[in-house]
Amino acid sequence: MDIIYRSTRGDKTEYTASQAVVKGLCDDGGLFVPDRFPKLSVELDKLPRLSYRETAYEVMKEFLTDYTKEELLDCINKAYDEKFDDDEIAPLVKKGEQYFLELFHGKTIAFKDMALSILPHLLTTAMKKNKVDREVVILTATSGDTGKAALAGFADVPGTRIIVFYPKGGVSRIQELQMVTEKGRNTKVVGVRGNFDDCQSGVKAIFNDEELKDELDKAGFRFSSANSINIGRLVPQVAYYVFAYGRMVKNGAIRAGEPLNFVVPTGNFGNILAGYYAKQMGLPIGKLICASNENKVLYDFFRTGTYDKNREFILTTSPSMDILISSNLERLIYLISGSDTTKNAALMSSLSSEGKYEIDDKMAAGLKDFYGAYAGEDEVFETIRSIYEKTGYVIDTHTAVAACADNKYKADTDDGNKSVIVSTASPFKFTRNVMKAIKSDDASALKEMEGTDDFVLVDELSGLSGVKVPPAVEEIRNAKILHDTVCEVDEMKETVKSSLL
Repeated sequence: MDIIYRSTRGDKTEYTASQAVVKGLCDDGGLFVPDRFPKLSVELDKLPRLSYRETAYEVMKEFLTDYTKEELLDCINKAYDEKFDDDEIAPLVKKGEQYFLELFHGKTIAFKDMALSILPHLLTTAMKKNKVDREVVILTATSGDTGKAALAGFADVPGTRIIVFYPKGGVSRIQELQMVTEKGRNTKVVGVRGNFDDCQSGVKAIFNDEELKDELDKAGFRFSSANSINIGRLVPQVAYYVFAYGRMVKNGAIRAGEPLNFVVPTGNFGNILAGYYAKQMGLPIGKLICASNENKVLYDFFRTGTYDKNREFILTTSPSMDILISSNLERLIYLISGSDTTKNAALMSSLSSEGKYEIDDKMAAGLKDFYGAYAGEDEVFETIRSIYEKTGYVIDTHTAVAACADNKYKADTDDGNKSVIVSTASPFKFTRNVMKAIKSDDASALKEMEGTDDFVLVDELSGLSGVKVPPAVEEIRNAKILHDTVCEVDEMKETVKSSLL
């Protein structure tokens, strides 16, 4: 029986998987969720034998049920190809006593490649299946990594255009250069004078603007999303949890059927939610450790049951997690409410109007699979330096948040389960802060770094780590700036119109 997708907020309209992928966001502002969780059809002791592509198929065929086998395999084979610099696609490595799942071997050296390499193929296939005769406009807000991964995925894809909004001054220099040097003829990149939450709220407002949708429809356009609010982004992410479990069995770290914890650096909640979906499919996941930086709205939520974004927005050295409105949390809230769309809609309305909501005790009991932890800036730097000094392995700032959270969880509990740290970005994407961390006990070296060009630091990091500079960084070293539009938050709608009409 096919999986059906409906809104988290009460719209009763039913959609197939491909229809939900094209639409992106529900008409009532809710997110698409499956009517039930399918189970993995492959036995756990068979997982170690599967390649990443084979694992992806086993997961995606259960959720994307109106795609044919041939269609899914075509999408998977086009996505997970030579764009990835490691045959494993998502290699699992052990450094010291910690295991790291490296999700940064794709074209833009961040975990968003794992889903955004396949989303364009899922979308264009869905458009053909549903006879969509409009040009699809991918509208996306980014805290740094989604933007470039989406641009790379959709660049020059026929029948699509993509507009990416990012917080001007709120991403790393490498992240910004990756976006503003994008050559795709169907791409547009816009810096917003605000933070990521402003960008995200602006994009949602545009999605829900019926007058604008009508205007664009007459001009031959329709909106869709590449953010993890799109179910076509979320489902492919489930695959790497299943793959990691198989690799932990394969290398003898665990036995098939043994619980495994995952530690996930989390801002928008999509990444860790994919792990929760994997658990619902039957993967033996113990705890999902939600690792926050100093914007610890999720940590506070898991500790208190109150989600409150009314706080200072802090610019940290892990900018992709500098988020106070975790959009994908809504899918979890919907589930722990007993799939009560009325209750979920009321909580989301409270978040919109008051900036906060509180769940009841019954809902809080549904959070038992999660554990909240956070790392301050000093702890992030210390974690990077400590791991480098002990093992020679260099991690980025986001992965360091998770590695620190892993240590805290083990110290705070008597949980004997093994854990995998989800490593979300290459250290070369955040070179300056990684180098500051490594040299944090050398005041003269830190002083010398102040006037040093980012790409000089890139070369130095390559020497320290013994890792070749990734092509994603090398290709922007002398690239021409092609996108220089900057707007205010309240100018985002007009920027979209002027780009299309």
